[in-house]
Amino acid sequence: MTEPTTHAPSLTGVVPILGVRDLQRALEFYRSVLGFEVSWTFGTPVTLAAVCRDKVEFNLSETGDAFQRSRAYVYVDNVDAYYDRIAAAGARVLFPLEDRAYGMRDCRIADPDGNEISFGSISIGPDAA
Repeated sequence: MTEPTTHAPSLTGVVPILGVRDLQRALEFYRSVLGFEVSWTFGTPVTLAAVCRDKVEFNLSETGDAFQRSRAYVYVDNVDAYYDRIAAAGARVLFPLEDRAYGMRDCRIADPDGNEISFGSISIGPDAA
């Protein structure tokens, strides 16, 4: 008989669920500006979808009148190149890319519904703590 595994469970990922007013508009933004791909959709009509890029997934949920803005932070291995790409593609930049006192080099953008997404890497600049 095989002994049961007794190791502690580990958390392996998280998927933020972002509310959006217009799912099709949001999907277009995440594809064309942020470079995500649609992984799946749900509903008739579609009211929930997943967008993925590399190891990051967001669920986008059309919420109608119940809409509330959300925030997420995404770690990026080359934040400078990604920032240049999304800024050139028309992302609405709330905080431009900079080295921060808390040890990250990051930026914050807003999607068409006002959800705020920060993208960052560990800073190696002189201000890094």
